[in-house]
Amino acid sequence: MTACHPPSSPAPHTASVTEVAEVAAFTEVTAFAEVAAFAGMRPEHLAVLDGCAHEMTFGTGEVLFREGEVADTLHLVRAGTVAIEMFVPARGAITIETVGAGDVVGWSWLFPPYRLRFDARALTAVETAAVGAGCLRARIAEDPELGCDLLFHLARVLAGRLSATRMRLLDVYRNPARS
Repeated sequence: MTACHPPSSPAPHTASVTEVAEVAAFTEVTAFAEVAAFAGMRPEHLAVLDGCAHEMTFGTGEVLFREGEVADTLHLVRAGTVAIEMFVPARGAITIETVGAGDVVGWSWLFPPYRLRFDARALTAVETAAVGAGCLRARIAEDPELGCDLLFHLARVLAGRLSATRMRLLDVYRNPARS
């Protein structure tokens, strides 16, 4: 099994002539290369994301996905604003976080049982680069270093979301009588 190495300390590797030619082919900038979440990701891995993606559009108020559905897509928001929401008994849907261009949503495809844990709703017209989870998981099975690289980059997003969610939940569950 290949060991995962953080982007700051790449695994020792001597590139073959073929690999050098393949990397040179990825010099074209993909939609993912310009996103902070993927900064420092290997060019060939960015190309895989791009190759597994297709464009999707959502009108204002449309749902990108719902909690409990099969997680089959990672969305890179290219334009617009998306509310990440959860249902709270006696309160209804609450917004956990609002994301926009350059943010990613729909990371539940990474972890079995591959079910979405939140809702995502377009607050404005939204355009995404939608990465198919089946395509991406198949490519990760072929290239475990892709999985390591992607996981290190998405973990930063997850950590930020966890912190934001914690702060929102503190507000949601505060005692209204004390306000």
